[in-house]
Amino acid sequence: MTTHAEAAPIARIHGEPILAVPEDLYIPPDALEVFLETFEGPLDLLLYLIRKNNLDVLDIPMAKLTSQYLEYVDMMRANQLELAAEYLLMAAVLIEIKSRMLLPKPKAAEDETDDPRAELARRLIEYERIKLAAQRLNALPQSGRDFQLVQVWIDQVSPLRLAQVRPEDLREAWLGIVARAKITQHHTITREQLSVRERMTRVLRALRGTQFVRFEALFDAATGLGELVVTLLAILELAREGLVDVTQQEAYSPIYVRLTGDGNELEAA
Repeated sequence: MTTHAEAAPIARIHGEPILAVPEDLYIPPDALEVFLETFEGPLDLLLYLIRKNNLDVLDIPMAKLTSQYLEYVDMMRANQLELAAEYLLMAAVLIEIKSRMLLPKPKAAEDETDDPRAELARRLIEYERIKLAAQRLNALPQSGRDFQLVQVWIDQVSPLRLAQVRPEDLREAWLGIVARAKITQHHTITREQLSVRERMTRVLRALRGTQFVRFEALFDAATGLGELVVTLLAILELAREGLVDVTQQEAYSPIYVRLTGDGNELEAA
């Protein structure tokens, strides 16, 4: 548990805590620089100044814009001399435009629309359009930044293999058939001779010429519970004798019945 007398270290060097700033520590004036605004060129700086002061690109007040631009250039010359050359060139262009606007125009040229700012305004509008288009492109999802590409190689495609049917799945399918039979059953008392062997023949005929038949499709709920029981016994007996396969794709998926090789030979005979 720390006490008030124990001060927290301001830094650690090689694991050793430093509790106070060394008296002989020298920090250069430019050791820490914070760039709040960065520009990609003189047009970017001009556009920033125009939007910051809510100026009209087609009617630029050159005196105000030029003075603010020169202030930024002076700051960049003091800190980044290698970046100031192109900015100085634009400063010269601005001063020239400002000078041309201050000169009196001859009377013969008063009606002419030769504005010294026209070329600069055209360049600024074109640059702003390109900048906005670049921002929209940069906002699109990019591979490596927003998502990763994944490649998959398939060496061999395995044939479809159906999973074995669990007794629980067969029980649930049977309960569903019985539930539908209770809804459509008739209250008629009759005595009927039911044969499992005869029903096995019907099932084999129903499966003939088909690859898979759904388990529920082999039952007719309208025939009554007795018929359903005999059909279930016939399917189970055929499966026990290896004449049919009872399969499903995965757990809790639909159950299918199909003829095996022996079942096809028996039905053909």
